[in-house]
This record gives sequence, structure tokens and C-alpha cells, in this order.
Amino acid sequence: MHRFFFREVPEYFLFLLQGAWITLVLSLVSMACGLVLGLAVALGRLSPYRAVRWPLDAYVELWRDTPLIVQLLFIYFTLPEFGLTLPAFWAGVAGLSLNLAAYLSEVFRAAIVAIDPGQRQAALSLGMSRAAIYRRVVLPQMFRATLPTVGGYFIALLKDCSLVSFISVNELLRHANIVIADTFDSMNTYIMVGFIYFVMSFGSARLIGLLERRLTPRHQRRGTAMLSDPKGAAA
Repeated sequence: MHRFFFREVPEYFLFLLQGAWITLVLSLVSMACGLVLGLAVALGRLSPYRAVRWPLDAYVELWRDTPLIVQLLFIYFTLPEFGLTLPAFWAGVAGLSLNLAAYLSEVFRAAIVAIDPGQRQAALSLGMSRAAIYRRVVLPQMFRATLPTVGGYFIALLKDCSLVSFISVNELLRHANIVIADTFDSMNTYIMVGFIYFVMSFGSARLIGLLERRLTPRHQRRGTAMLSDPKGAAA
């Protein structure tokens, strides 16, 4: 272990960070795509038309009830049989985004349904169009309510990105396997990889918490502070 941390860590640390950068980029791109697709699926599943709802319900059930690794392998190795070939990185983005969107669609759908219908009726009485109601009334509340859950899914996504190493994406875990092949030191290499994952996840959690506080209305933050510190509030 002494030899690894004083000789091999300086030699391979930047190489592992290159893989961590690919993991971070892959996570951000997949999260952006998953958010857009998940919202579209959630809105579609609230449609009064069965022809719209049923295919989307089938998609959600299919992608939530099969392993992510199987989905990635299908996209990368099976779709070329049908004439659709994706580079490894974009195959990873497609698999992660479709999987994430299936879960987020249920989160968004539940949050939209939970919003008081009276708010929409009031907006309609003011002459707002349905599109404006969603843009100015429904979606802002939905995003504030679901931010902690979405943040948790992003942290999980960071770790799920390790699965794309099976389709030859040069992310952190694949770089770690290259280091192990060169050093034959799996234990210490995986300790370093775990530390890098921890830093990325911990930093993401702090940023998400900061964003959540910034988006929480001031009167709600004051009420939360009073509940958490009743003595200070009384003073």
C-alpha cells in the first residue's frame, strides 16, 4: 500500500481523473436528456386519450422492470442488427436517459397530480391559456417539489455510469481496470476509485442542497428554521 500511494497514485491519478471527467459529462448529458424526456412522458401519461397514454405506460413499465445493464447491451450490440449503430458514448447516453426518464416520469406525474386543481381553475378564470398555466403555475411548483428526488436520482446516475464500461466507454471504472492491468493492484486502485466517486457524489449532494435552499420561498425557509430551532425562534 505504501508503494502504491507514493509511487503509483501520482502516476495514475490524472488518468483516473480523465475517466472521472467522462463519468461526470456522461451523467450531466444523460440527466438533461432524462429530465426533458421524463417530463414529456409524464405530461403524455396525463393525457385523456388512451392512444397517447398506453404506449407511454408500456415504455415506463418496460424500462423500469428490466436491468439497466441489459438495456445498455441491447442498445449497443442489438440495435446495429436493425441498422442503428451508435458510438459507445451515445449508446450509454441513450440507455441511461431512457432508464432515468422512466423513473422521473412517475415522479413528475405524481407531483403534477398533487398540485391543487383550484390553482388551475383560478388561472383559467384569469384568461390564461393551458400552456401558460403549465409554464407559470404548474411546472415551477413541480420542479421545486421534486428537486430533492431528482437530485437523488442524479447521484445514483453518477454511480450507474460505471455500467457503461461494459460497452467500452472510457469512464472511471474502465480507466481503473486499465490501471489494475498495469499495476496488478486491484485493492488500492478500487479504494482510489471509491474515493473519487465519493467526492463527486458528496459535491453533487451539497450543490443540490444549495439549489434547493435557493428555490425555497423565504417564508418557508423561516418556518423550517423555527421548527428545527424552537428555542432560537422563541428568543
